[in-house]
Amino acid sequence: MYTRLLFGALTLSASTLAAQAPVSSSRPAIRPLGSVKAVSKDSMGIVFNVRALPGGKLLVNDAANRRVVLLDSNFAVIKVVADTTPGNPNAYGGGLASLIAFRGDSTLFVDAQSLSMLVIDGNGEVQRVMSVPRAQDAMMLAAGGMGTGAFYSNGHLVYRGMPAMRMQINNGVPQMPSLPDTMAITRVNLQTRVVDTLGFVKIPKTNTNISRTDDGKMNISIEVNPLPTVDEWTVLPNGDVALLRGRDYHVDWVEANGARRVSPKMAFDWKRMTDEDKSKLVDSVKSILDAQAAGNPNQGQAMASAFGAMMGGGAGGGAPRTQVMVRMEGGPGGGGSAPTRAPQVSAPKINVVSASEIPDYQPPFFANSTRADADGNLWVLTIPTKPQPAGSVYDVINGKGEVAERVLVPAGRTILGFGPGGVVYLAERTATSTKIERATVR
Repeated sequence: MYTRLLFGALTLSASTLAAQAPVSSSRPAIRPLGSVKAVSKDSMGIVFNVRALPGGKLLVNDAANRRVVLLDSNFAVIKVVADTTPGNPNAYGGGLASLIAFRGDSTLFVDAQSLSMLVIDGNGEVQRVMSVPRAQDAMMLAAGGMGTGAFYSNGHLVYRGMPAMRMQINNGVPQMPSLPDTMAITRVNLQTRVVDTLGFVKIPKTNTNISRTDDGKMNISIEVNPLPTVDEWTVLPNGDVALLRGRDYHVDWVEANGARRVSPKMAFDWKRMTDEDKSKLVDSVKSILDAQAAGNPNQGQAMASAFGAMMGGGAGGGAPRTQVMVRMEGGPGGGGSAPTRAPQVSAPKINVVSASEIPDYQPPFFANSTRADADGNLWVLTIPTKPQPAGSVYDVINGKGEVAERVLVPAGRTILGFGPGGVVYLAERTATSTKIERATVR
């Protein structure tokens, strides 16, 4: 939701700022996406990701309803593969979960909570259960709804790593660790469990500060950059890993055999951000955040309750419910002891960085904006730099690292995934539901 609103803010300002940007004449003209061939009759919950199967069938990770369903070519439900029904051996846990295209027509369903992976065949039958290669990476393997997630490639799982974090607690006040602004793209062999690093990508960075008032209540402040320069990555059907660089818009490739190559910089309509532009953007995003907070006051309280429960283990006491390593230093309870009940936490306040931290040139894309189609192209949802038709414009980058096409996806839709034969699956989302559309690329 936040990203969509920010897209709107940038689109509204594009006509003012476009005159300052050097325009490249080598950019392809924008063409519309192909026609929609089918629309789901019933809305699903928040769909994290999908897996296209032969015959037009589709596996859907309906995260809001905690289930995986198999749909036919008309989007009718063939079967429920996994859900929360008591006694169902194919359980959908309470944490992050994601679908990963596996060997042939099979699919992995990764459940971070149980540290397991269901192997689902092309008919939606669970054939066996595997353990995740490394328990500490389960959340990133299952992060398909939060970002790129994981991919299968030639006997390996490829995913973005997550560094170990240690949160200290001084005098009862948590001290959040400083997170790096780069992360490793990791590959693990499913047979030998050998892990290697393919490269590094720049990610968005947030700063979290926690303070405690005299009456013991914790105040949380989260500072975000609304326009960070980041990298993207994905895995192509042939096993090549593409690392898309946001600073100068080029692709670094790691081929399936380990060979590396670098594509030239691609043309882009770079837009210079003046000091006035930066200030206007920061003010606009602040207004958006204030409007969101006013329109949904319960959201902040829900975040506060979740944080309090994580720190204190809920009303019943016990250890903190967190996967972050926690070290107690001083404070009530003595050194090393865990809090016995959840502290009171105020609704978190989301702040925006100062205008001086906005980049001098608008980045070409946000995080989580890149997907690979069945033909080996990268589809990159670009940030508008000048007036464009209603909808979202994707750069289609071929295996040479060239922008071959620019495609307009209808307004209110985002790309969920691709199928063979030039099929693209779209999501029309509301705050609580998703309708799925099947369209053609051309």
